[in-house]
Amino acid sequence: MTTLYRADAFTRDRIQACASELGMQLSNQEQWDFLQSVGTLDLQAAPGSGKTSLVGLKLLLLAEHWTSTTRGVCVLSHTNTAKDEILARIRNSPSGARLQRYPHFIGTIQSFTSTFLAMPYLRGMRKQVQIVDDDTYADRARRTLASDKAFKILRSSLGRQQDGDELVARAEFKFDSGELIIQSTRTLPFGLDSASGTQFTALKKKLANQGIFRYADMFALAELHLNRRPTLGRAVAYRFPFVLVDEVQDTSALQQKLLDQVFGDPSTSVQRVGDVNQRIFTTETTTTDSFPRPDSLELPVSRRFGKSIAELASSLTVHRDQRILGAGPAGTIAILLYDDLSVTEVVPAFERIAGEVVPYPLLKVRPPRVLAARLRPTNAKAFPQSLACYVPEFAATIPGDRQGSLLVTARAARIQWRSGASGAAVDMLWEAVRVATGSAANGVLPTLRALSRGIETPGGRMRALLLTILIAQNDDETSWGSLMVRMAGLLSELLSQAGPVRIVLGEFADYVAPSGAADAAGVGELDEAVAATVHSELGSIQRAKGETHSATLILECLNRTGKKHDVHEVLRLLATDGDLASATQTVRDIVQLVFVGATRPTQLLAFAVHRDRASSYLDFFVSNDWVVHDLTLRSDPR
Repeated sequence: MTTLYRADAFTRDRIQACASELGMQLSNQEQWDFLQSVGTLDLQAAPGSGKTSLVGLKLLLLAEHWTSTTRGVCVLSHTNTAKDEILARIRNSPSGARLQRYPHFIGTIQSFTSTFLAMPYLRGMRKQVQIVDDDTYADRARRTLASDKAFKILRSSLGRQQDGDELVARAEFKFDSGELIIQSTRTLPFGLDSASGTQFTALKKKLANQGIFRYADMFALAELHLNRRPTLGRAVAYRFPFVLVDEVQDTSALQQKLLDQVFGDPSTSVQRVGDVNQRIFTTETTTTDSFPRPDSLELPVSRRFGKSIAELASSLTVHRDQRILGAGPAGTIAILLYDDLSVTEVVPAFERIAGEVVPYPLLKVRPPRVLAARLRPTNAKAFPQSLACYVPEFAATIPGDRQGSLLVTARAARIQWRSGASGAAVDMLWEAVRVATGSAANGVLPTLRALSRGIETPGGRMRALLLTILIAQNDDETSWGSLMVRMAGLLSELLSQAGPVRIVLGEFADYVAPSGAADAAGVGELDEAVAATVHSELGSIQRAKGETHSATLILECLNRTGKKHDVHEVLRLLATDGDLASATQTVRDIVQLVFVGATRPTQLLAFAVHRDRASSYLDFFVSNDWVVHDLTLRSDPR
């Protein structure tokens, strides 16, 4: 690799100069070891250790001194969020901007697989890709099954199955023994050589011929292409002699197998960074066995938080024992005790505590965050179940009897927008539009991610319209009607690629007068409250991964089995000095998710737990200098 970049690219002087420009301090030898290494290695980094900043610094150094014009750096991540974090670190630098152009590549493992392996195969077969998206595929598969006479026998057969629609909606290609096979969520209730099986296969192939695929299909097609063209992997590896994989702990076994096929040759330097204890995608195919390697580098020092939060986090490391060293602000850990009558007081109390503990300028820049493992309630009887149980206004984001109205959905989405969950708000609004208009002319609207961002394109103008709907009140019939005329026109443009289409929105776009708490949320009194204080931003623990907060509250919710409350299980484990290694898999899953949430804040970490469940642990809280706020007392907890 020495011919691909200048020999003095990673001298201490050059690294120190670049770090100083970025305001970074390199105080640990492990940081220098990572930055100066050009060979294959793993970096296990504790939360808040500056891993993303180090990755950005290393990429800037590579870009500044890279000399090849035909071979490049490949940067891969598991999620778009992680990819965007990397881009944010380098995009303002001229050298960093070069990494976003040929011959380099920065993207998700999914997009890499599609771009360099799967789509070239489809082009060679003279097939076009319309969209790669699981939800779009499921919608089209269900509608095709229901309406196409060619699948009459399959429709009758699956109609006798409780999950018949799901078997079709989640059918996907898998590469096996040199060929593509079709599988679904479980073993099919008929043989593939039967009449039903033949139609099941035909439906999958029909959607493929229309260019509609699931994400997993791209990996199967990539494996098929690699199998049929043995030189393909070597060609891609030659193009990218240096590969950096971020957030590697969430890489699935299938993804890792594919990366090994392409980049397994020792001539390619593969550097993987992540934190195995922050793995949150716990599917059966997810693996952490290969990361980190025994000879990995480690960054145990967190500059995000201090000793108290670091000690708590260290006791919640599920996949690999790790002593996290806190070098950040001292911080406060608080427990908010509530009962059924005071559950809605939890978030306001947290906001008051944050106002007292966190310096106001910092609180304004990084508003307090309220996180939950579950956003919406289930049919279980246990209480509380989700974030919506603590914040009644948030319940407006859950479709109710009037879910057919786009305006009701818009008012609900506006609550999420104002709470800081802007991505979820736009997703909610656009998905409502897609569901309501998906059958028009057999057209499939793209997902929000697939909408063009060009300001003059229909996709770009639709994005602008969605933003207008979220920001405006839209509570008079005239202005709402005008917005819906624009909506219908843009939808017609988006669906007209295969021929002229005219969209009529009908009752879905009708004006609905505000009525009740759910519709009124986000206007009037709520607006006054937002203006009067620094309100929390609401969201899921899963989406907060990689973020840094000034103050974080983790709400006690029902876990995915519906039998345990997550925060209680974590506090019980800590208070009773339980052995995490021998805990059930259910408890370990709970702990690993709470670990992600608990390592977000710099100043204040708070847990909400029902007083009845926490009553026997009060002495433990006090002995650890955790601040206890009992909201069940009918007086001001301050």
